[in-house]
Amino acid sequence: MRVDLFDFDLPEARIALRPASPRDAGRLLVVRPGAPAQAALEDRAVRDLPGLLRPGDALVFNDTRVIPARLQAIRTRPGATGLRAEVMLHLREAPDRWRAFARPAKRLSPGDILRFGDHREGAPCELGGLAATLVEKGEGGEILLRFDLSGPILDERIAALGTLPLPPYIAGKRPADARDATDYQTVYAAEPGAVAAPTAGLHFSDALLAAIDAAGLSRRTVTLHVGAGTFLPVKADDTADHRMHAEVGHLDAGTAEALNRARASGGRIVAVGTTALRLLESAADPDGRLRAFSGPTEIFITPGYRFRAVDALMTNFHLPRSTLFMLVSAFSGLDTMRAAYAHAIAAGYRFYSYGDSSLLFPAEGS
Repeated sequence: MRVDLFDFDLPEARIALRPASPRDAGRLLVVRPGAPAQAALEDRAVRDLPGLLRPGDALVFNDTRVIPARLQAIRTRPGATGLRAEVMLHLREAPDRWRAFARPAKRLSPGDILRFGDHREGAPCELGGLAATLVEKGEGGEILLRFDLSGPILDERIAALGTLPLPPYIAGKRPADARDATDYQTVYAAEPGAVAAPTAGLHFSDALLAAIDAAGLSRRTVTLHVGAGTFLPVKADDTADHRMHAEVGHLDAGTAEALNRARASGGRIVAVGTTALRLLESAADPDGRLRAFSGPTEIFITPGYRFRAVDALMTNFHLPRSTLFMLVSAFSGLDTMRAAYAHAIAAGYRFYSYGDSSLLFPAEGS
């Protein structure tokens, strides 16, 4: 499909730079494709969510935890002066290897040594330094790094030296601060490894989770470590020419069977966020039955995709021409989502990671 079909005008004032407080105070646009005009779009609040679902429905949350994945480095190369570079980790490939995006990638080459923290060549790790060898370069500024530390020790050093990777549309307006360390993490985050938050989950407070339990809804968790590729623009003119970056996820057999039972009993599977949806769809058989899943997924969902495992989706408002706006258009219909976003803009909804949310139901045939 033509990428320009997913474009729309978004006033800069609609981009949220801070989240609602408390977390569940955000607005919620309910989208029901095919419903009468007065019911197709309904303005509600996030804390209304339990009453918008049915007892027996199962909400699926992504419990990934954001790590401080933005690192500042000095390149060292024989015969060359030090070059300052910024590295954004996005996919772990081995205990000592990460794929990352680098700036300025054009001035980096395989064999270069990048030093983080204590930049002195030969500085021992005990002094807080960290070094990595650039193993290979890919497209779009992507590099593969082999670090001089491995496993949990490497994780600890990255946590000490890195900073929180706020989305570029926020980081371009202000630096990350102490509030973001809490705001940009879900209250149920458990598994470290993401470099971007599963932002629909940021709306959930302990009080809202308790209300969900009291309403007879079940809660299940999956893990998908969100990568920095989620922020990359679609540069192709046609969706068929766009390549998704892999993200690593996990769905255990017990959770898969619990969700299968919920659906068999008449309940609906409600994905909290596009990351939870992408993992569930990656783990589903053609007949919609979920199986255990562990590994990378590069699933790219555009209109025409037949959803197998998800019956409703809670998600924030996404960038124009983004893979995520393509996904919600596949779920609820392109015309429906264009109308929903036009309504949200006119009604003052706040967009992107710290913005308001929506509850989407599927279009007929999706």
